Amino acid sequence: MTFAAQILTLYPEMFPGPLGVSLAGRALDEGKWSCEPIQIRDFATDKHRSVDDTPAGGGAGMVLRADVVAAAVDHAVAQRPDLPILAMTPRGVPMTQARIRDLAAGPGVTILSGRFEGFDERLFEARPQIEQVSMGDIILSGGEIGALLALDACIRLLPGVMGAASSGDEESFENGLLEYPHYTRPAEWEGRMIPEVLRSGDHAKIAAWRKRRAEDDTRLRRPDLWERYRGVRD
Repeated sequence: MTFAAQILTLYPEMFPGPLGVSLAGRALDEGKWSCEPIQIRDFATDKHRSVDDTPAGGGAGMVLRADVVAAAVDHAVAQRPDLPILAMTPRGVPMTQARIRDLAAGPGVTILSGRFEGFDERLFEARPQIEQVSMGDIILSGGEIGALLALDACIRLLPGVMGAASSGDEESFENGLLEYPHYTRPAEWEGRMIPEVLRSGDHAKIAAWRKRRAEDDTRLRRPDLWERYRGVRD
């Protein structure tokens, strides 16, 4: 089954972009996923093809119009009614690896990329199936970069994309922890050695060391993850 990606955007030329190379690019060539950008401006109704207007109540910037964006969303839904719809916005719920896995296991996703000051809130009231998501506590110039992040995270989990099916099993966030640190040859570099346990050949000790390092690093670097992890274990 091909994973279908529909991206509603004012800049369709940004896709597939970096997803056209490396693992994702090869998967695209092999038909493991498809990429269909949809130009939001095509659904404007005036001669200037306007997609935005000034904020009600005043303020800086422009706001994407609900009528135009909703028409684009309705078009995408008519094409692929089976796909969940995500809207990239810093006001959304933080994306998680668990949600990415859910998406990757499905038929695909439609992603709505925001611009300017964001969307007219009535869009989400009128189209409640749209899931508002954020890719982090940062502000980007548009949702396209967030869309690329989400798609890359999904595509690499598709069957046959990564070299080994288990490649993603112990990565950061998969088990509620940051991933343990990695090493490779040479055994000594600038006076620094690969930890002895990793050269011991004792798989039980290696597994215990990796788990301990994952827990220690998560506790120190991401106390928010650590508290959730402890809560699940308790």
